[in-house]
Formats: sequence, structure tokens, C-alpha cells
Amino acid sequence: MKKVIALLLAVLMVLPFAACGKPEQEDKVKVGFIYLHDENSTYDKNFIDAAKAACEKLGVDFIEKKNIPEGNECLEAAEDLIDHGCNIIFADSFGHEDYLIQAAQKYDKVQFLHATGTKAHTQGLENYHNAFASIYEGRYLAGVVAGMKLNEMIEQGKIKPEEAVMGYVGAFTYAEVMSGYTSFYLGAKSVCPSVTMKVQFTGSWYDQTLEAEAAEALIKTYHCVLLSQHADSMGAPATCEANGIPDVSYNGSTLAQCPNTYLISSRINWEPYFEYAIKCVIEGKKIDTDWTGTMATESVLLTELNTKAAAAGTQEKLDQVKAALAAGTLHVFDTNNFTVNGEKLTSYMADVNTDPKYEKDTEAIKDGYFAESLYRSAPYFDVEIDGIELVNRNYGD
Repeated sequence: MKKVIALLLAVLMVLPFAACGKPEQEDKVKVGFIYLHDENSTYDKNFIDAAKAACEKLGVDFIEKKNIPEGNECLEAAEDLIDHGCNIIFADSFGHEDYLIQAAQKYDKVQFLHATGTKAHTQGLENYHNAFASIYEGRYLAGVVAGMKLNEMIEQGKIKPEEAVMGYVGAFTYAEVMSGYTSFYLGAKSVCPSVTMKVQFTGSWYDQTLEAEAAEALIKTYHCVLLSQHADSMGAPATCEANGIPDVSYNGSTLAQCPNTYLISSRINWEPYFEYAIKCVIEGKKIDTDWTGTMATESVLLTELNTKAAAAGTQEKLDQVKAALAAGTLHVFDTNNFTVNGEKLTSYMADVNTDPKYEKDTEAIKDGYFAESLYRSAPYFDVEIDGIELVNRNYGD
């Protein structure tokens, strides 16, 4: 009789797990997310939407921490997530990295994932990982859209070829931002050879007032006729709409707010990475130290083209260029397509292995192009090429 009762109890204990239809390991997974801002930031909203989609698709619980500064608050947030049972923790901002590394060193049973970071490949930690995507390809494609629009403006007599000046609102002079604005410029230049560009930095990832002021200065002071950005508020797009200036957004469509001037946006789709990393933990597999998403993994996306504002024939041109990038017959940073101080770039030492002195340590020119995101996931292109003028270097100056 005792044996029968014991058998029945064993069956009853198993039934709840069998009913849920998930492996036992999956039930143990809980993901924590640390965001620099909240949904008001286009950058953070992009992560928030992807996190929710991935976790719901995989049926795992998650907890979010929003508006976490790039300081010790990040470490405190990570520890609180661990206290609440999270065994995968992700942070989304560059300045979170050192604090997330501290957490990884302290809690070796928890997997820590970090976007835009640069140090995973030199830390030697089994539970700390960086991720990014080849967004420079998306920026290049968005630049093609901008170049097509400039050509239309020239053909319609609205501007002269030498007046094809683009403006770019940047956050910081980090390689991530420099790689982005350079690839955007090269995409525009590939179809509009006379284009030049002015870049103004704000010194903040998210400051609507500073971004609006920078956009206003680029339009009024530097006579830019089209704008893009690597900053996270609606400051620049709204200023473009108010001034009737074509705008290429970032991290999501601004069509609803800027129907007359918005052209297109590129963004990193983080859902494939979240799904990949969570599945690795569920299945007991090793997570890549550095993971780089591509157009093939659907990690680099363009929003739908605003045909009301874009030049005729833009979609066809986009499809052509996208196919060339996918086939490997086109490289964004092909050294035949830009110069530095009037000279072709034949060699360039990049700062790939981050150290306190930011010393250049890796030859980045390979097979005639700058091999971005080959040696680590985060961008390391920081070359100042001809045709792009930085109108300030100390951010708010």
C-alpha cells in the first residue's frame, strides 16, 4: 500500500510540469533587463519592444528596470534582479558595461549580456557577453534614401549640387556614432557625389532640448537641407518637420509625428539576439562572447519607406543595394569610396582591445575595405574622412 501511495504522489508531482509543455530547465529561466531610459527614448523603446516579444515567444518570465543611470545604480539594479530570481541579465547602454562586469565577476552562475560593449572578448569571463549588429549596413541603406532625395531636390532646382549639405545630430564622439554617421554619409555619396555633411554633438544620448537646438543650428547656421541623427529623442525629427526639412530617423519610424518630412529609419532588431541567448541558457549551450547580428539574421532592419516624402525610384534602388550588400559584392567602408586628407586609406590601426589608454592595436583594413565588427561586435570605425565636418568636438561647445 505504501508503495502505491508513493507512486501516486510521484505522478502528481510530475503532472504540473508535463501540463505546461515546457522543459523543466525552461521553467527556471527568468530574464532581467536594465534600460538607460524608458519608452520615451526611441533607443530604449527598441530594446523594450524586442525584450517583451522574445520573452513572450519563448514563454519565460522577465523583469525590467528602467531609467537606470550609467553608474553604480546599474550594479544595484543587477543585484536586485538576481534577488528576484533572474539568471540572465541584459543591459542596453554603453556606460553600463563596467558595472555589469562587476556583477558578472561576483555572480558566476548568472549570464550577463550587454549591448554596445567592447570588453567581453578581453575579460575572460564565461558569463559575460557583448552583442551588436552590422547596423552600419542599415545606415548605409538609409543614406542611399537620403542621396536619392538630394538628387531629386537638385533636379527640381530647389538646391544646387554644391548645396547638397546634410546635417547629423550625434550624441558622443564614440566609434559607434562615428561608424554610423560615416556609413550614412557614404550611402548618400554613392548616389549623390556632391554631398557633404556637418555633424554636431550634444554630449547626451537623450536630451530633447539639446537635440532640437543642434538640429536648428544645422538647418539655420550650417544650411543643411536634410538631417539624420544618432540621438534618442524626437528633438531632431520634430525640428525637421517644423522647418520642412527631409529627415532620416533612427531606431523606429517617426511617420506619425512627421508625415511630411520623414523618409525612412534603420534600426537594430534585438529580438533575434534575445531569443538566441535565452535558448542557449534553456538548452545549456555556451553563449557567444561577441555576437554580431546581420541582415541575414533580421537584426538589421529598415522601416517602411515614406513614399510621400521619398524620391521616385528609391525603393528600387534600395532593393538593388541591399542585394549587393547581402551578396558581399558591396562593402560599406570600401577604401576606394572615401579619402582621408585627400589620400586613399591603405592601413589603419583600430582600438579593438579596450585599455585605459585607448591604444590602437588591430589592423582594420582587410581586402580593400575597413572590416567593421569583424574583431568584436561593437563598432571600432573612428576614421575622420573627407566630406564630413565636425562642427564641435567638445559636445556642447
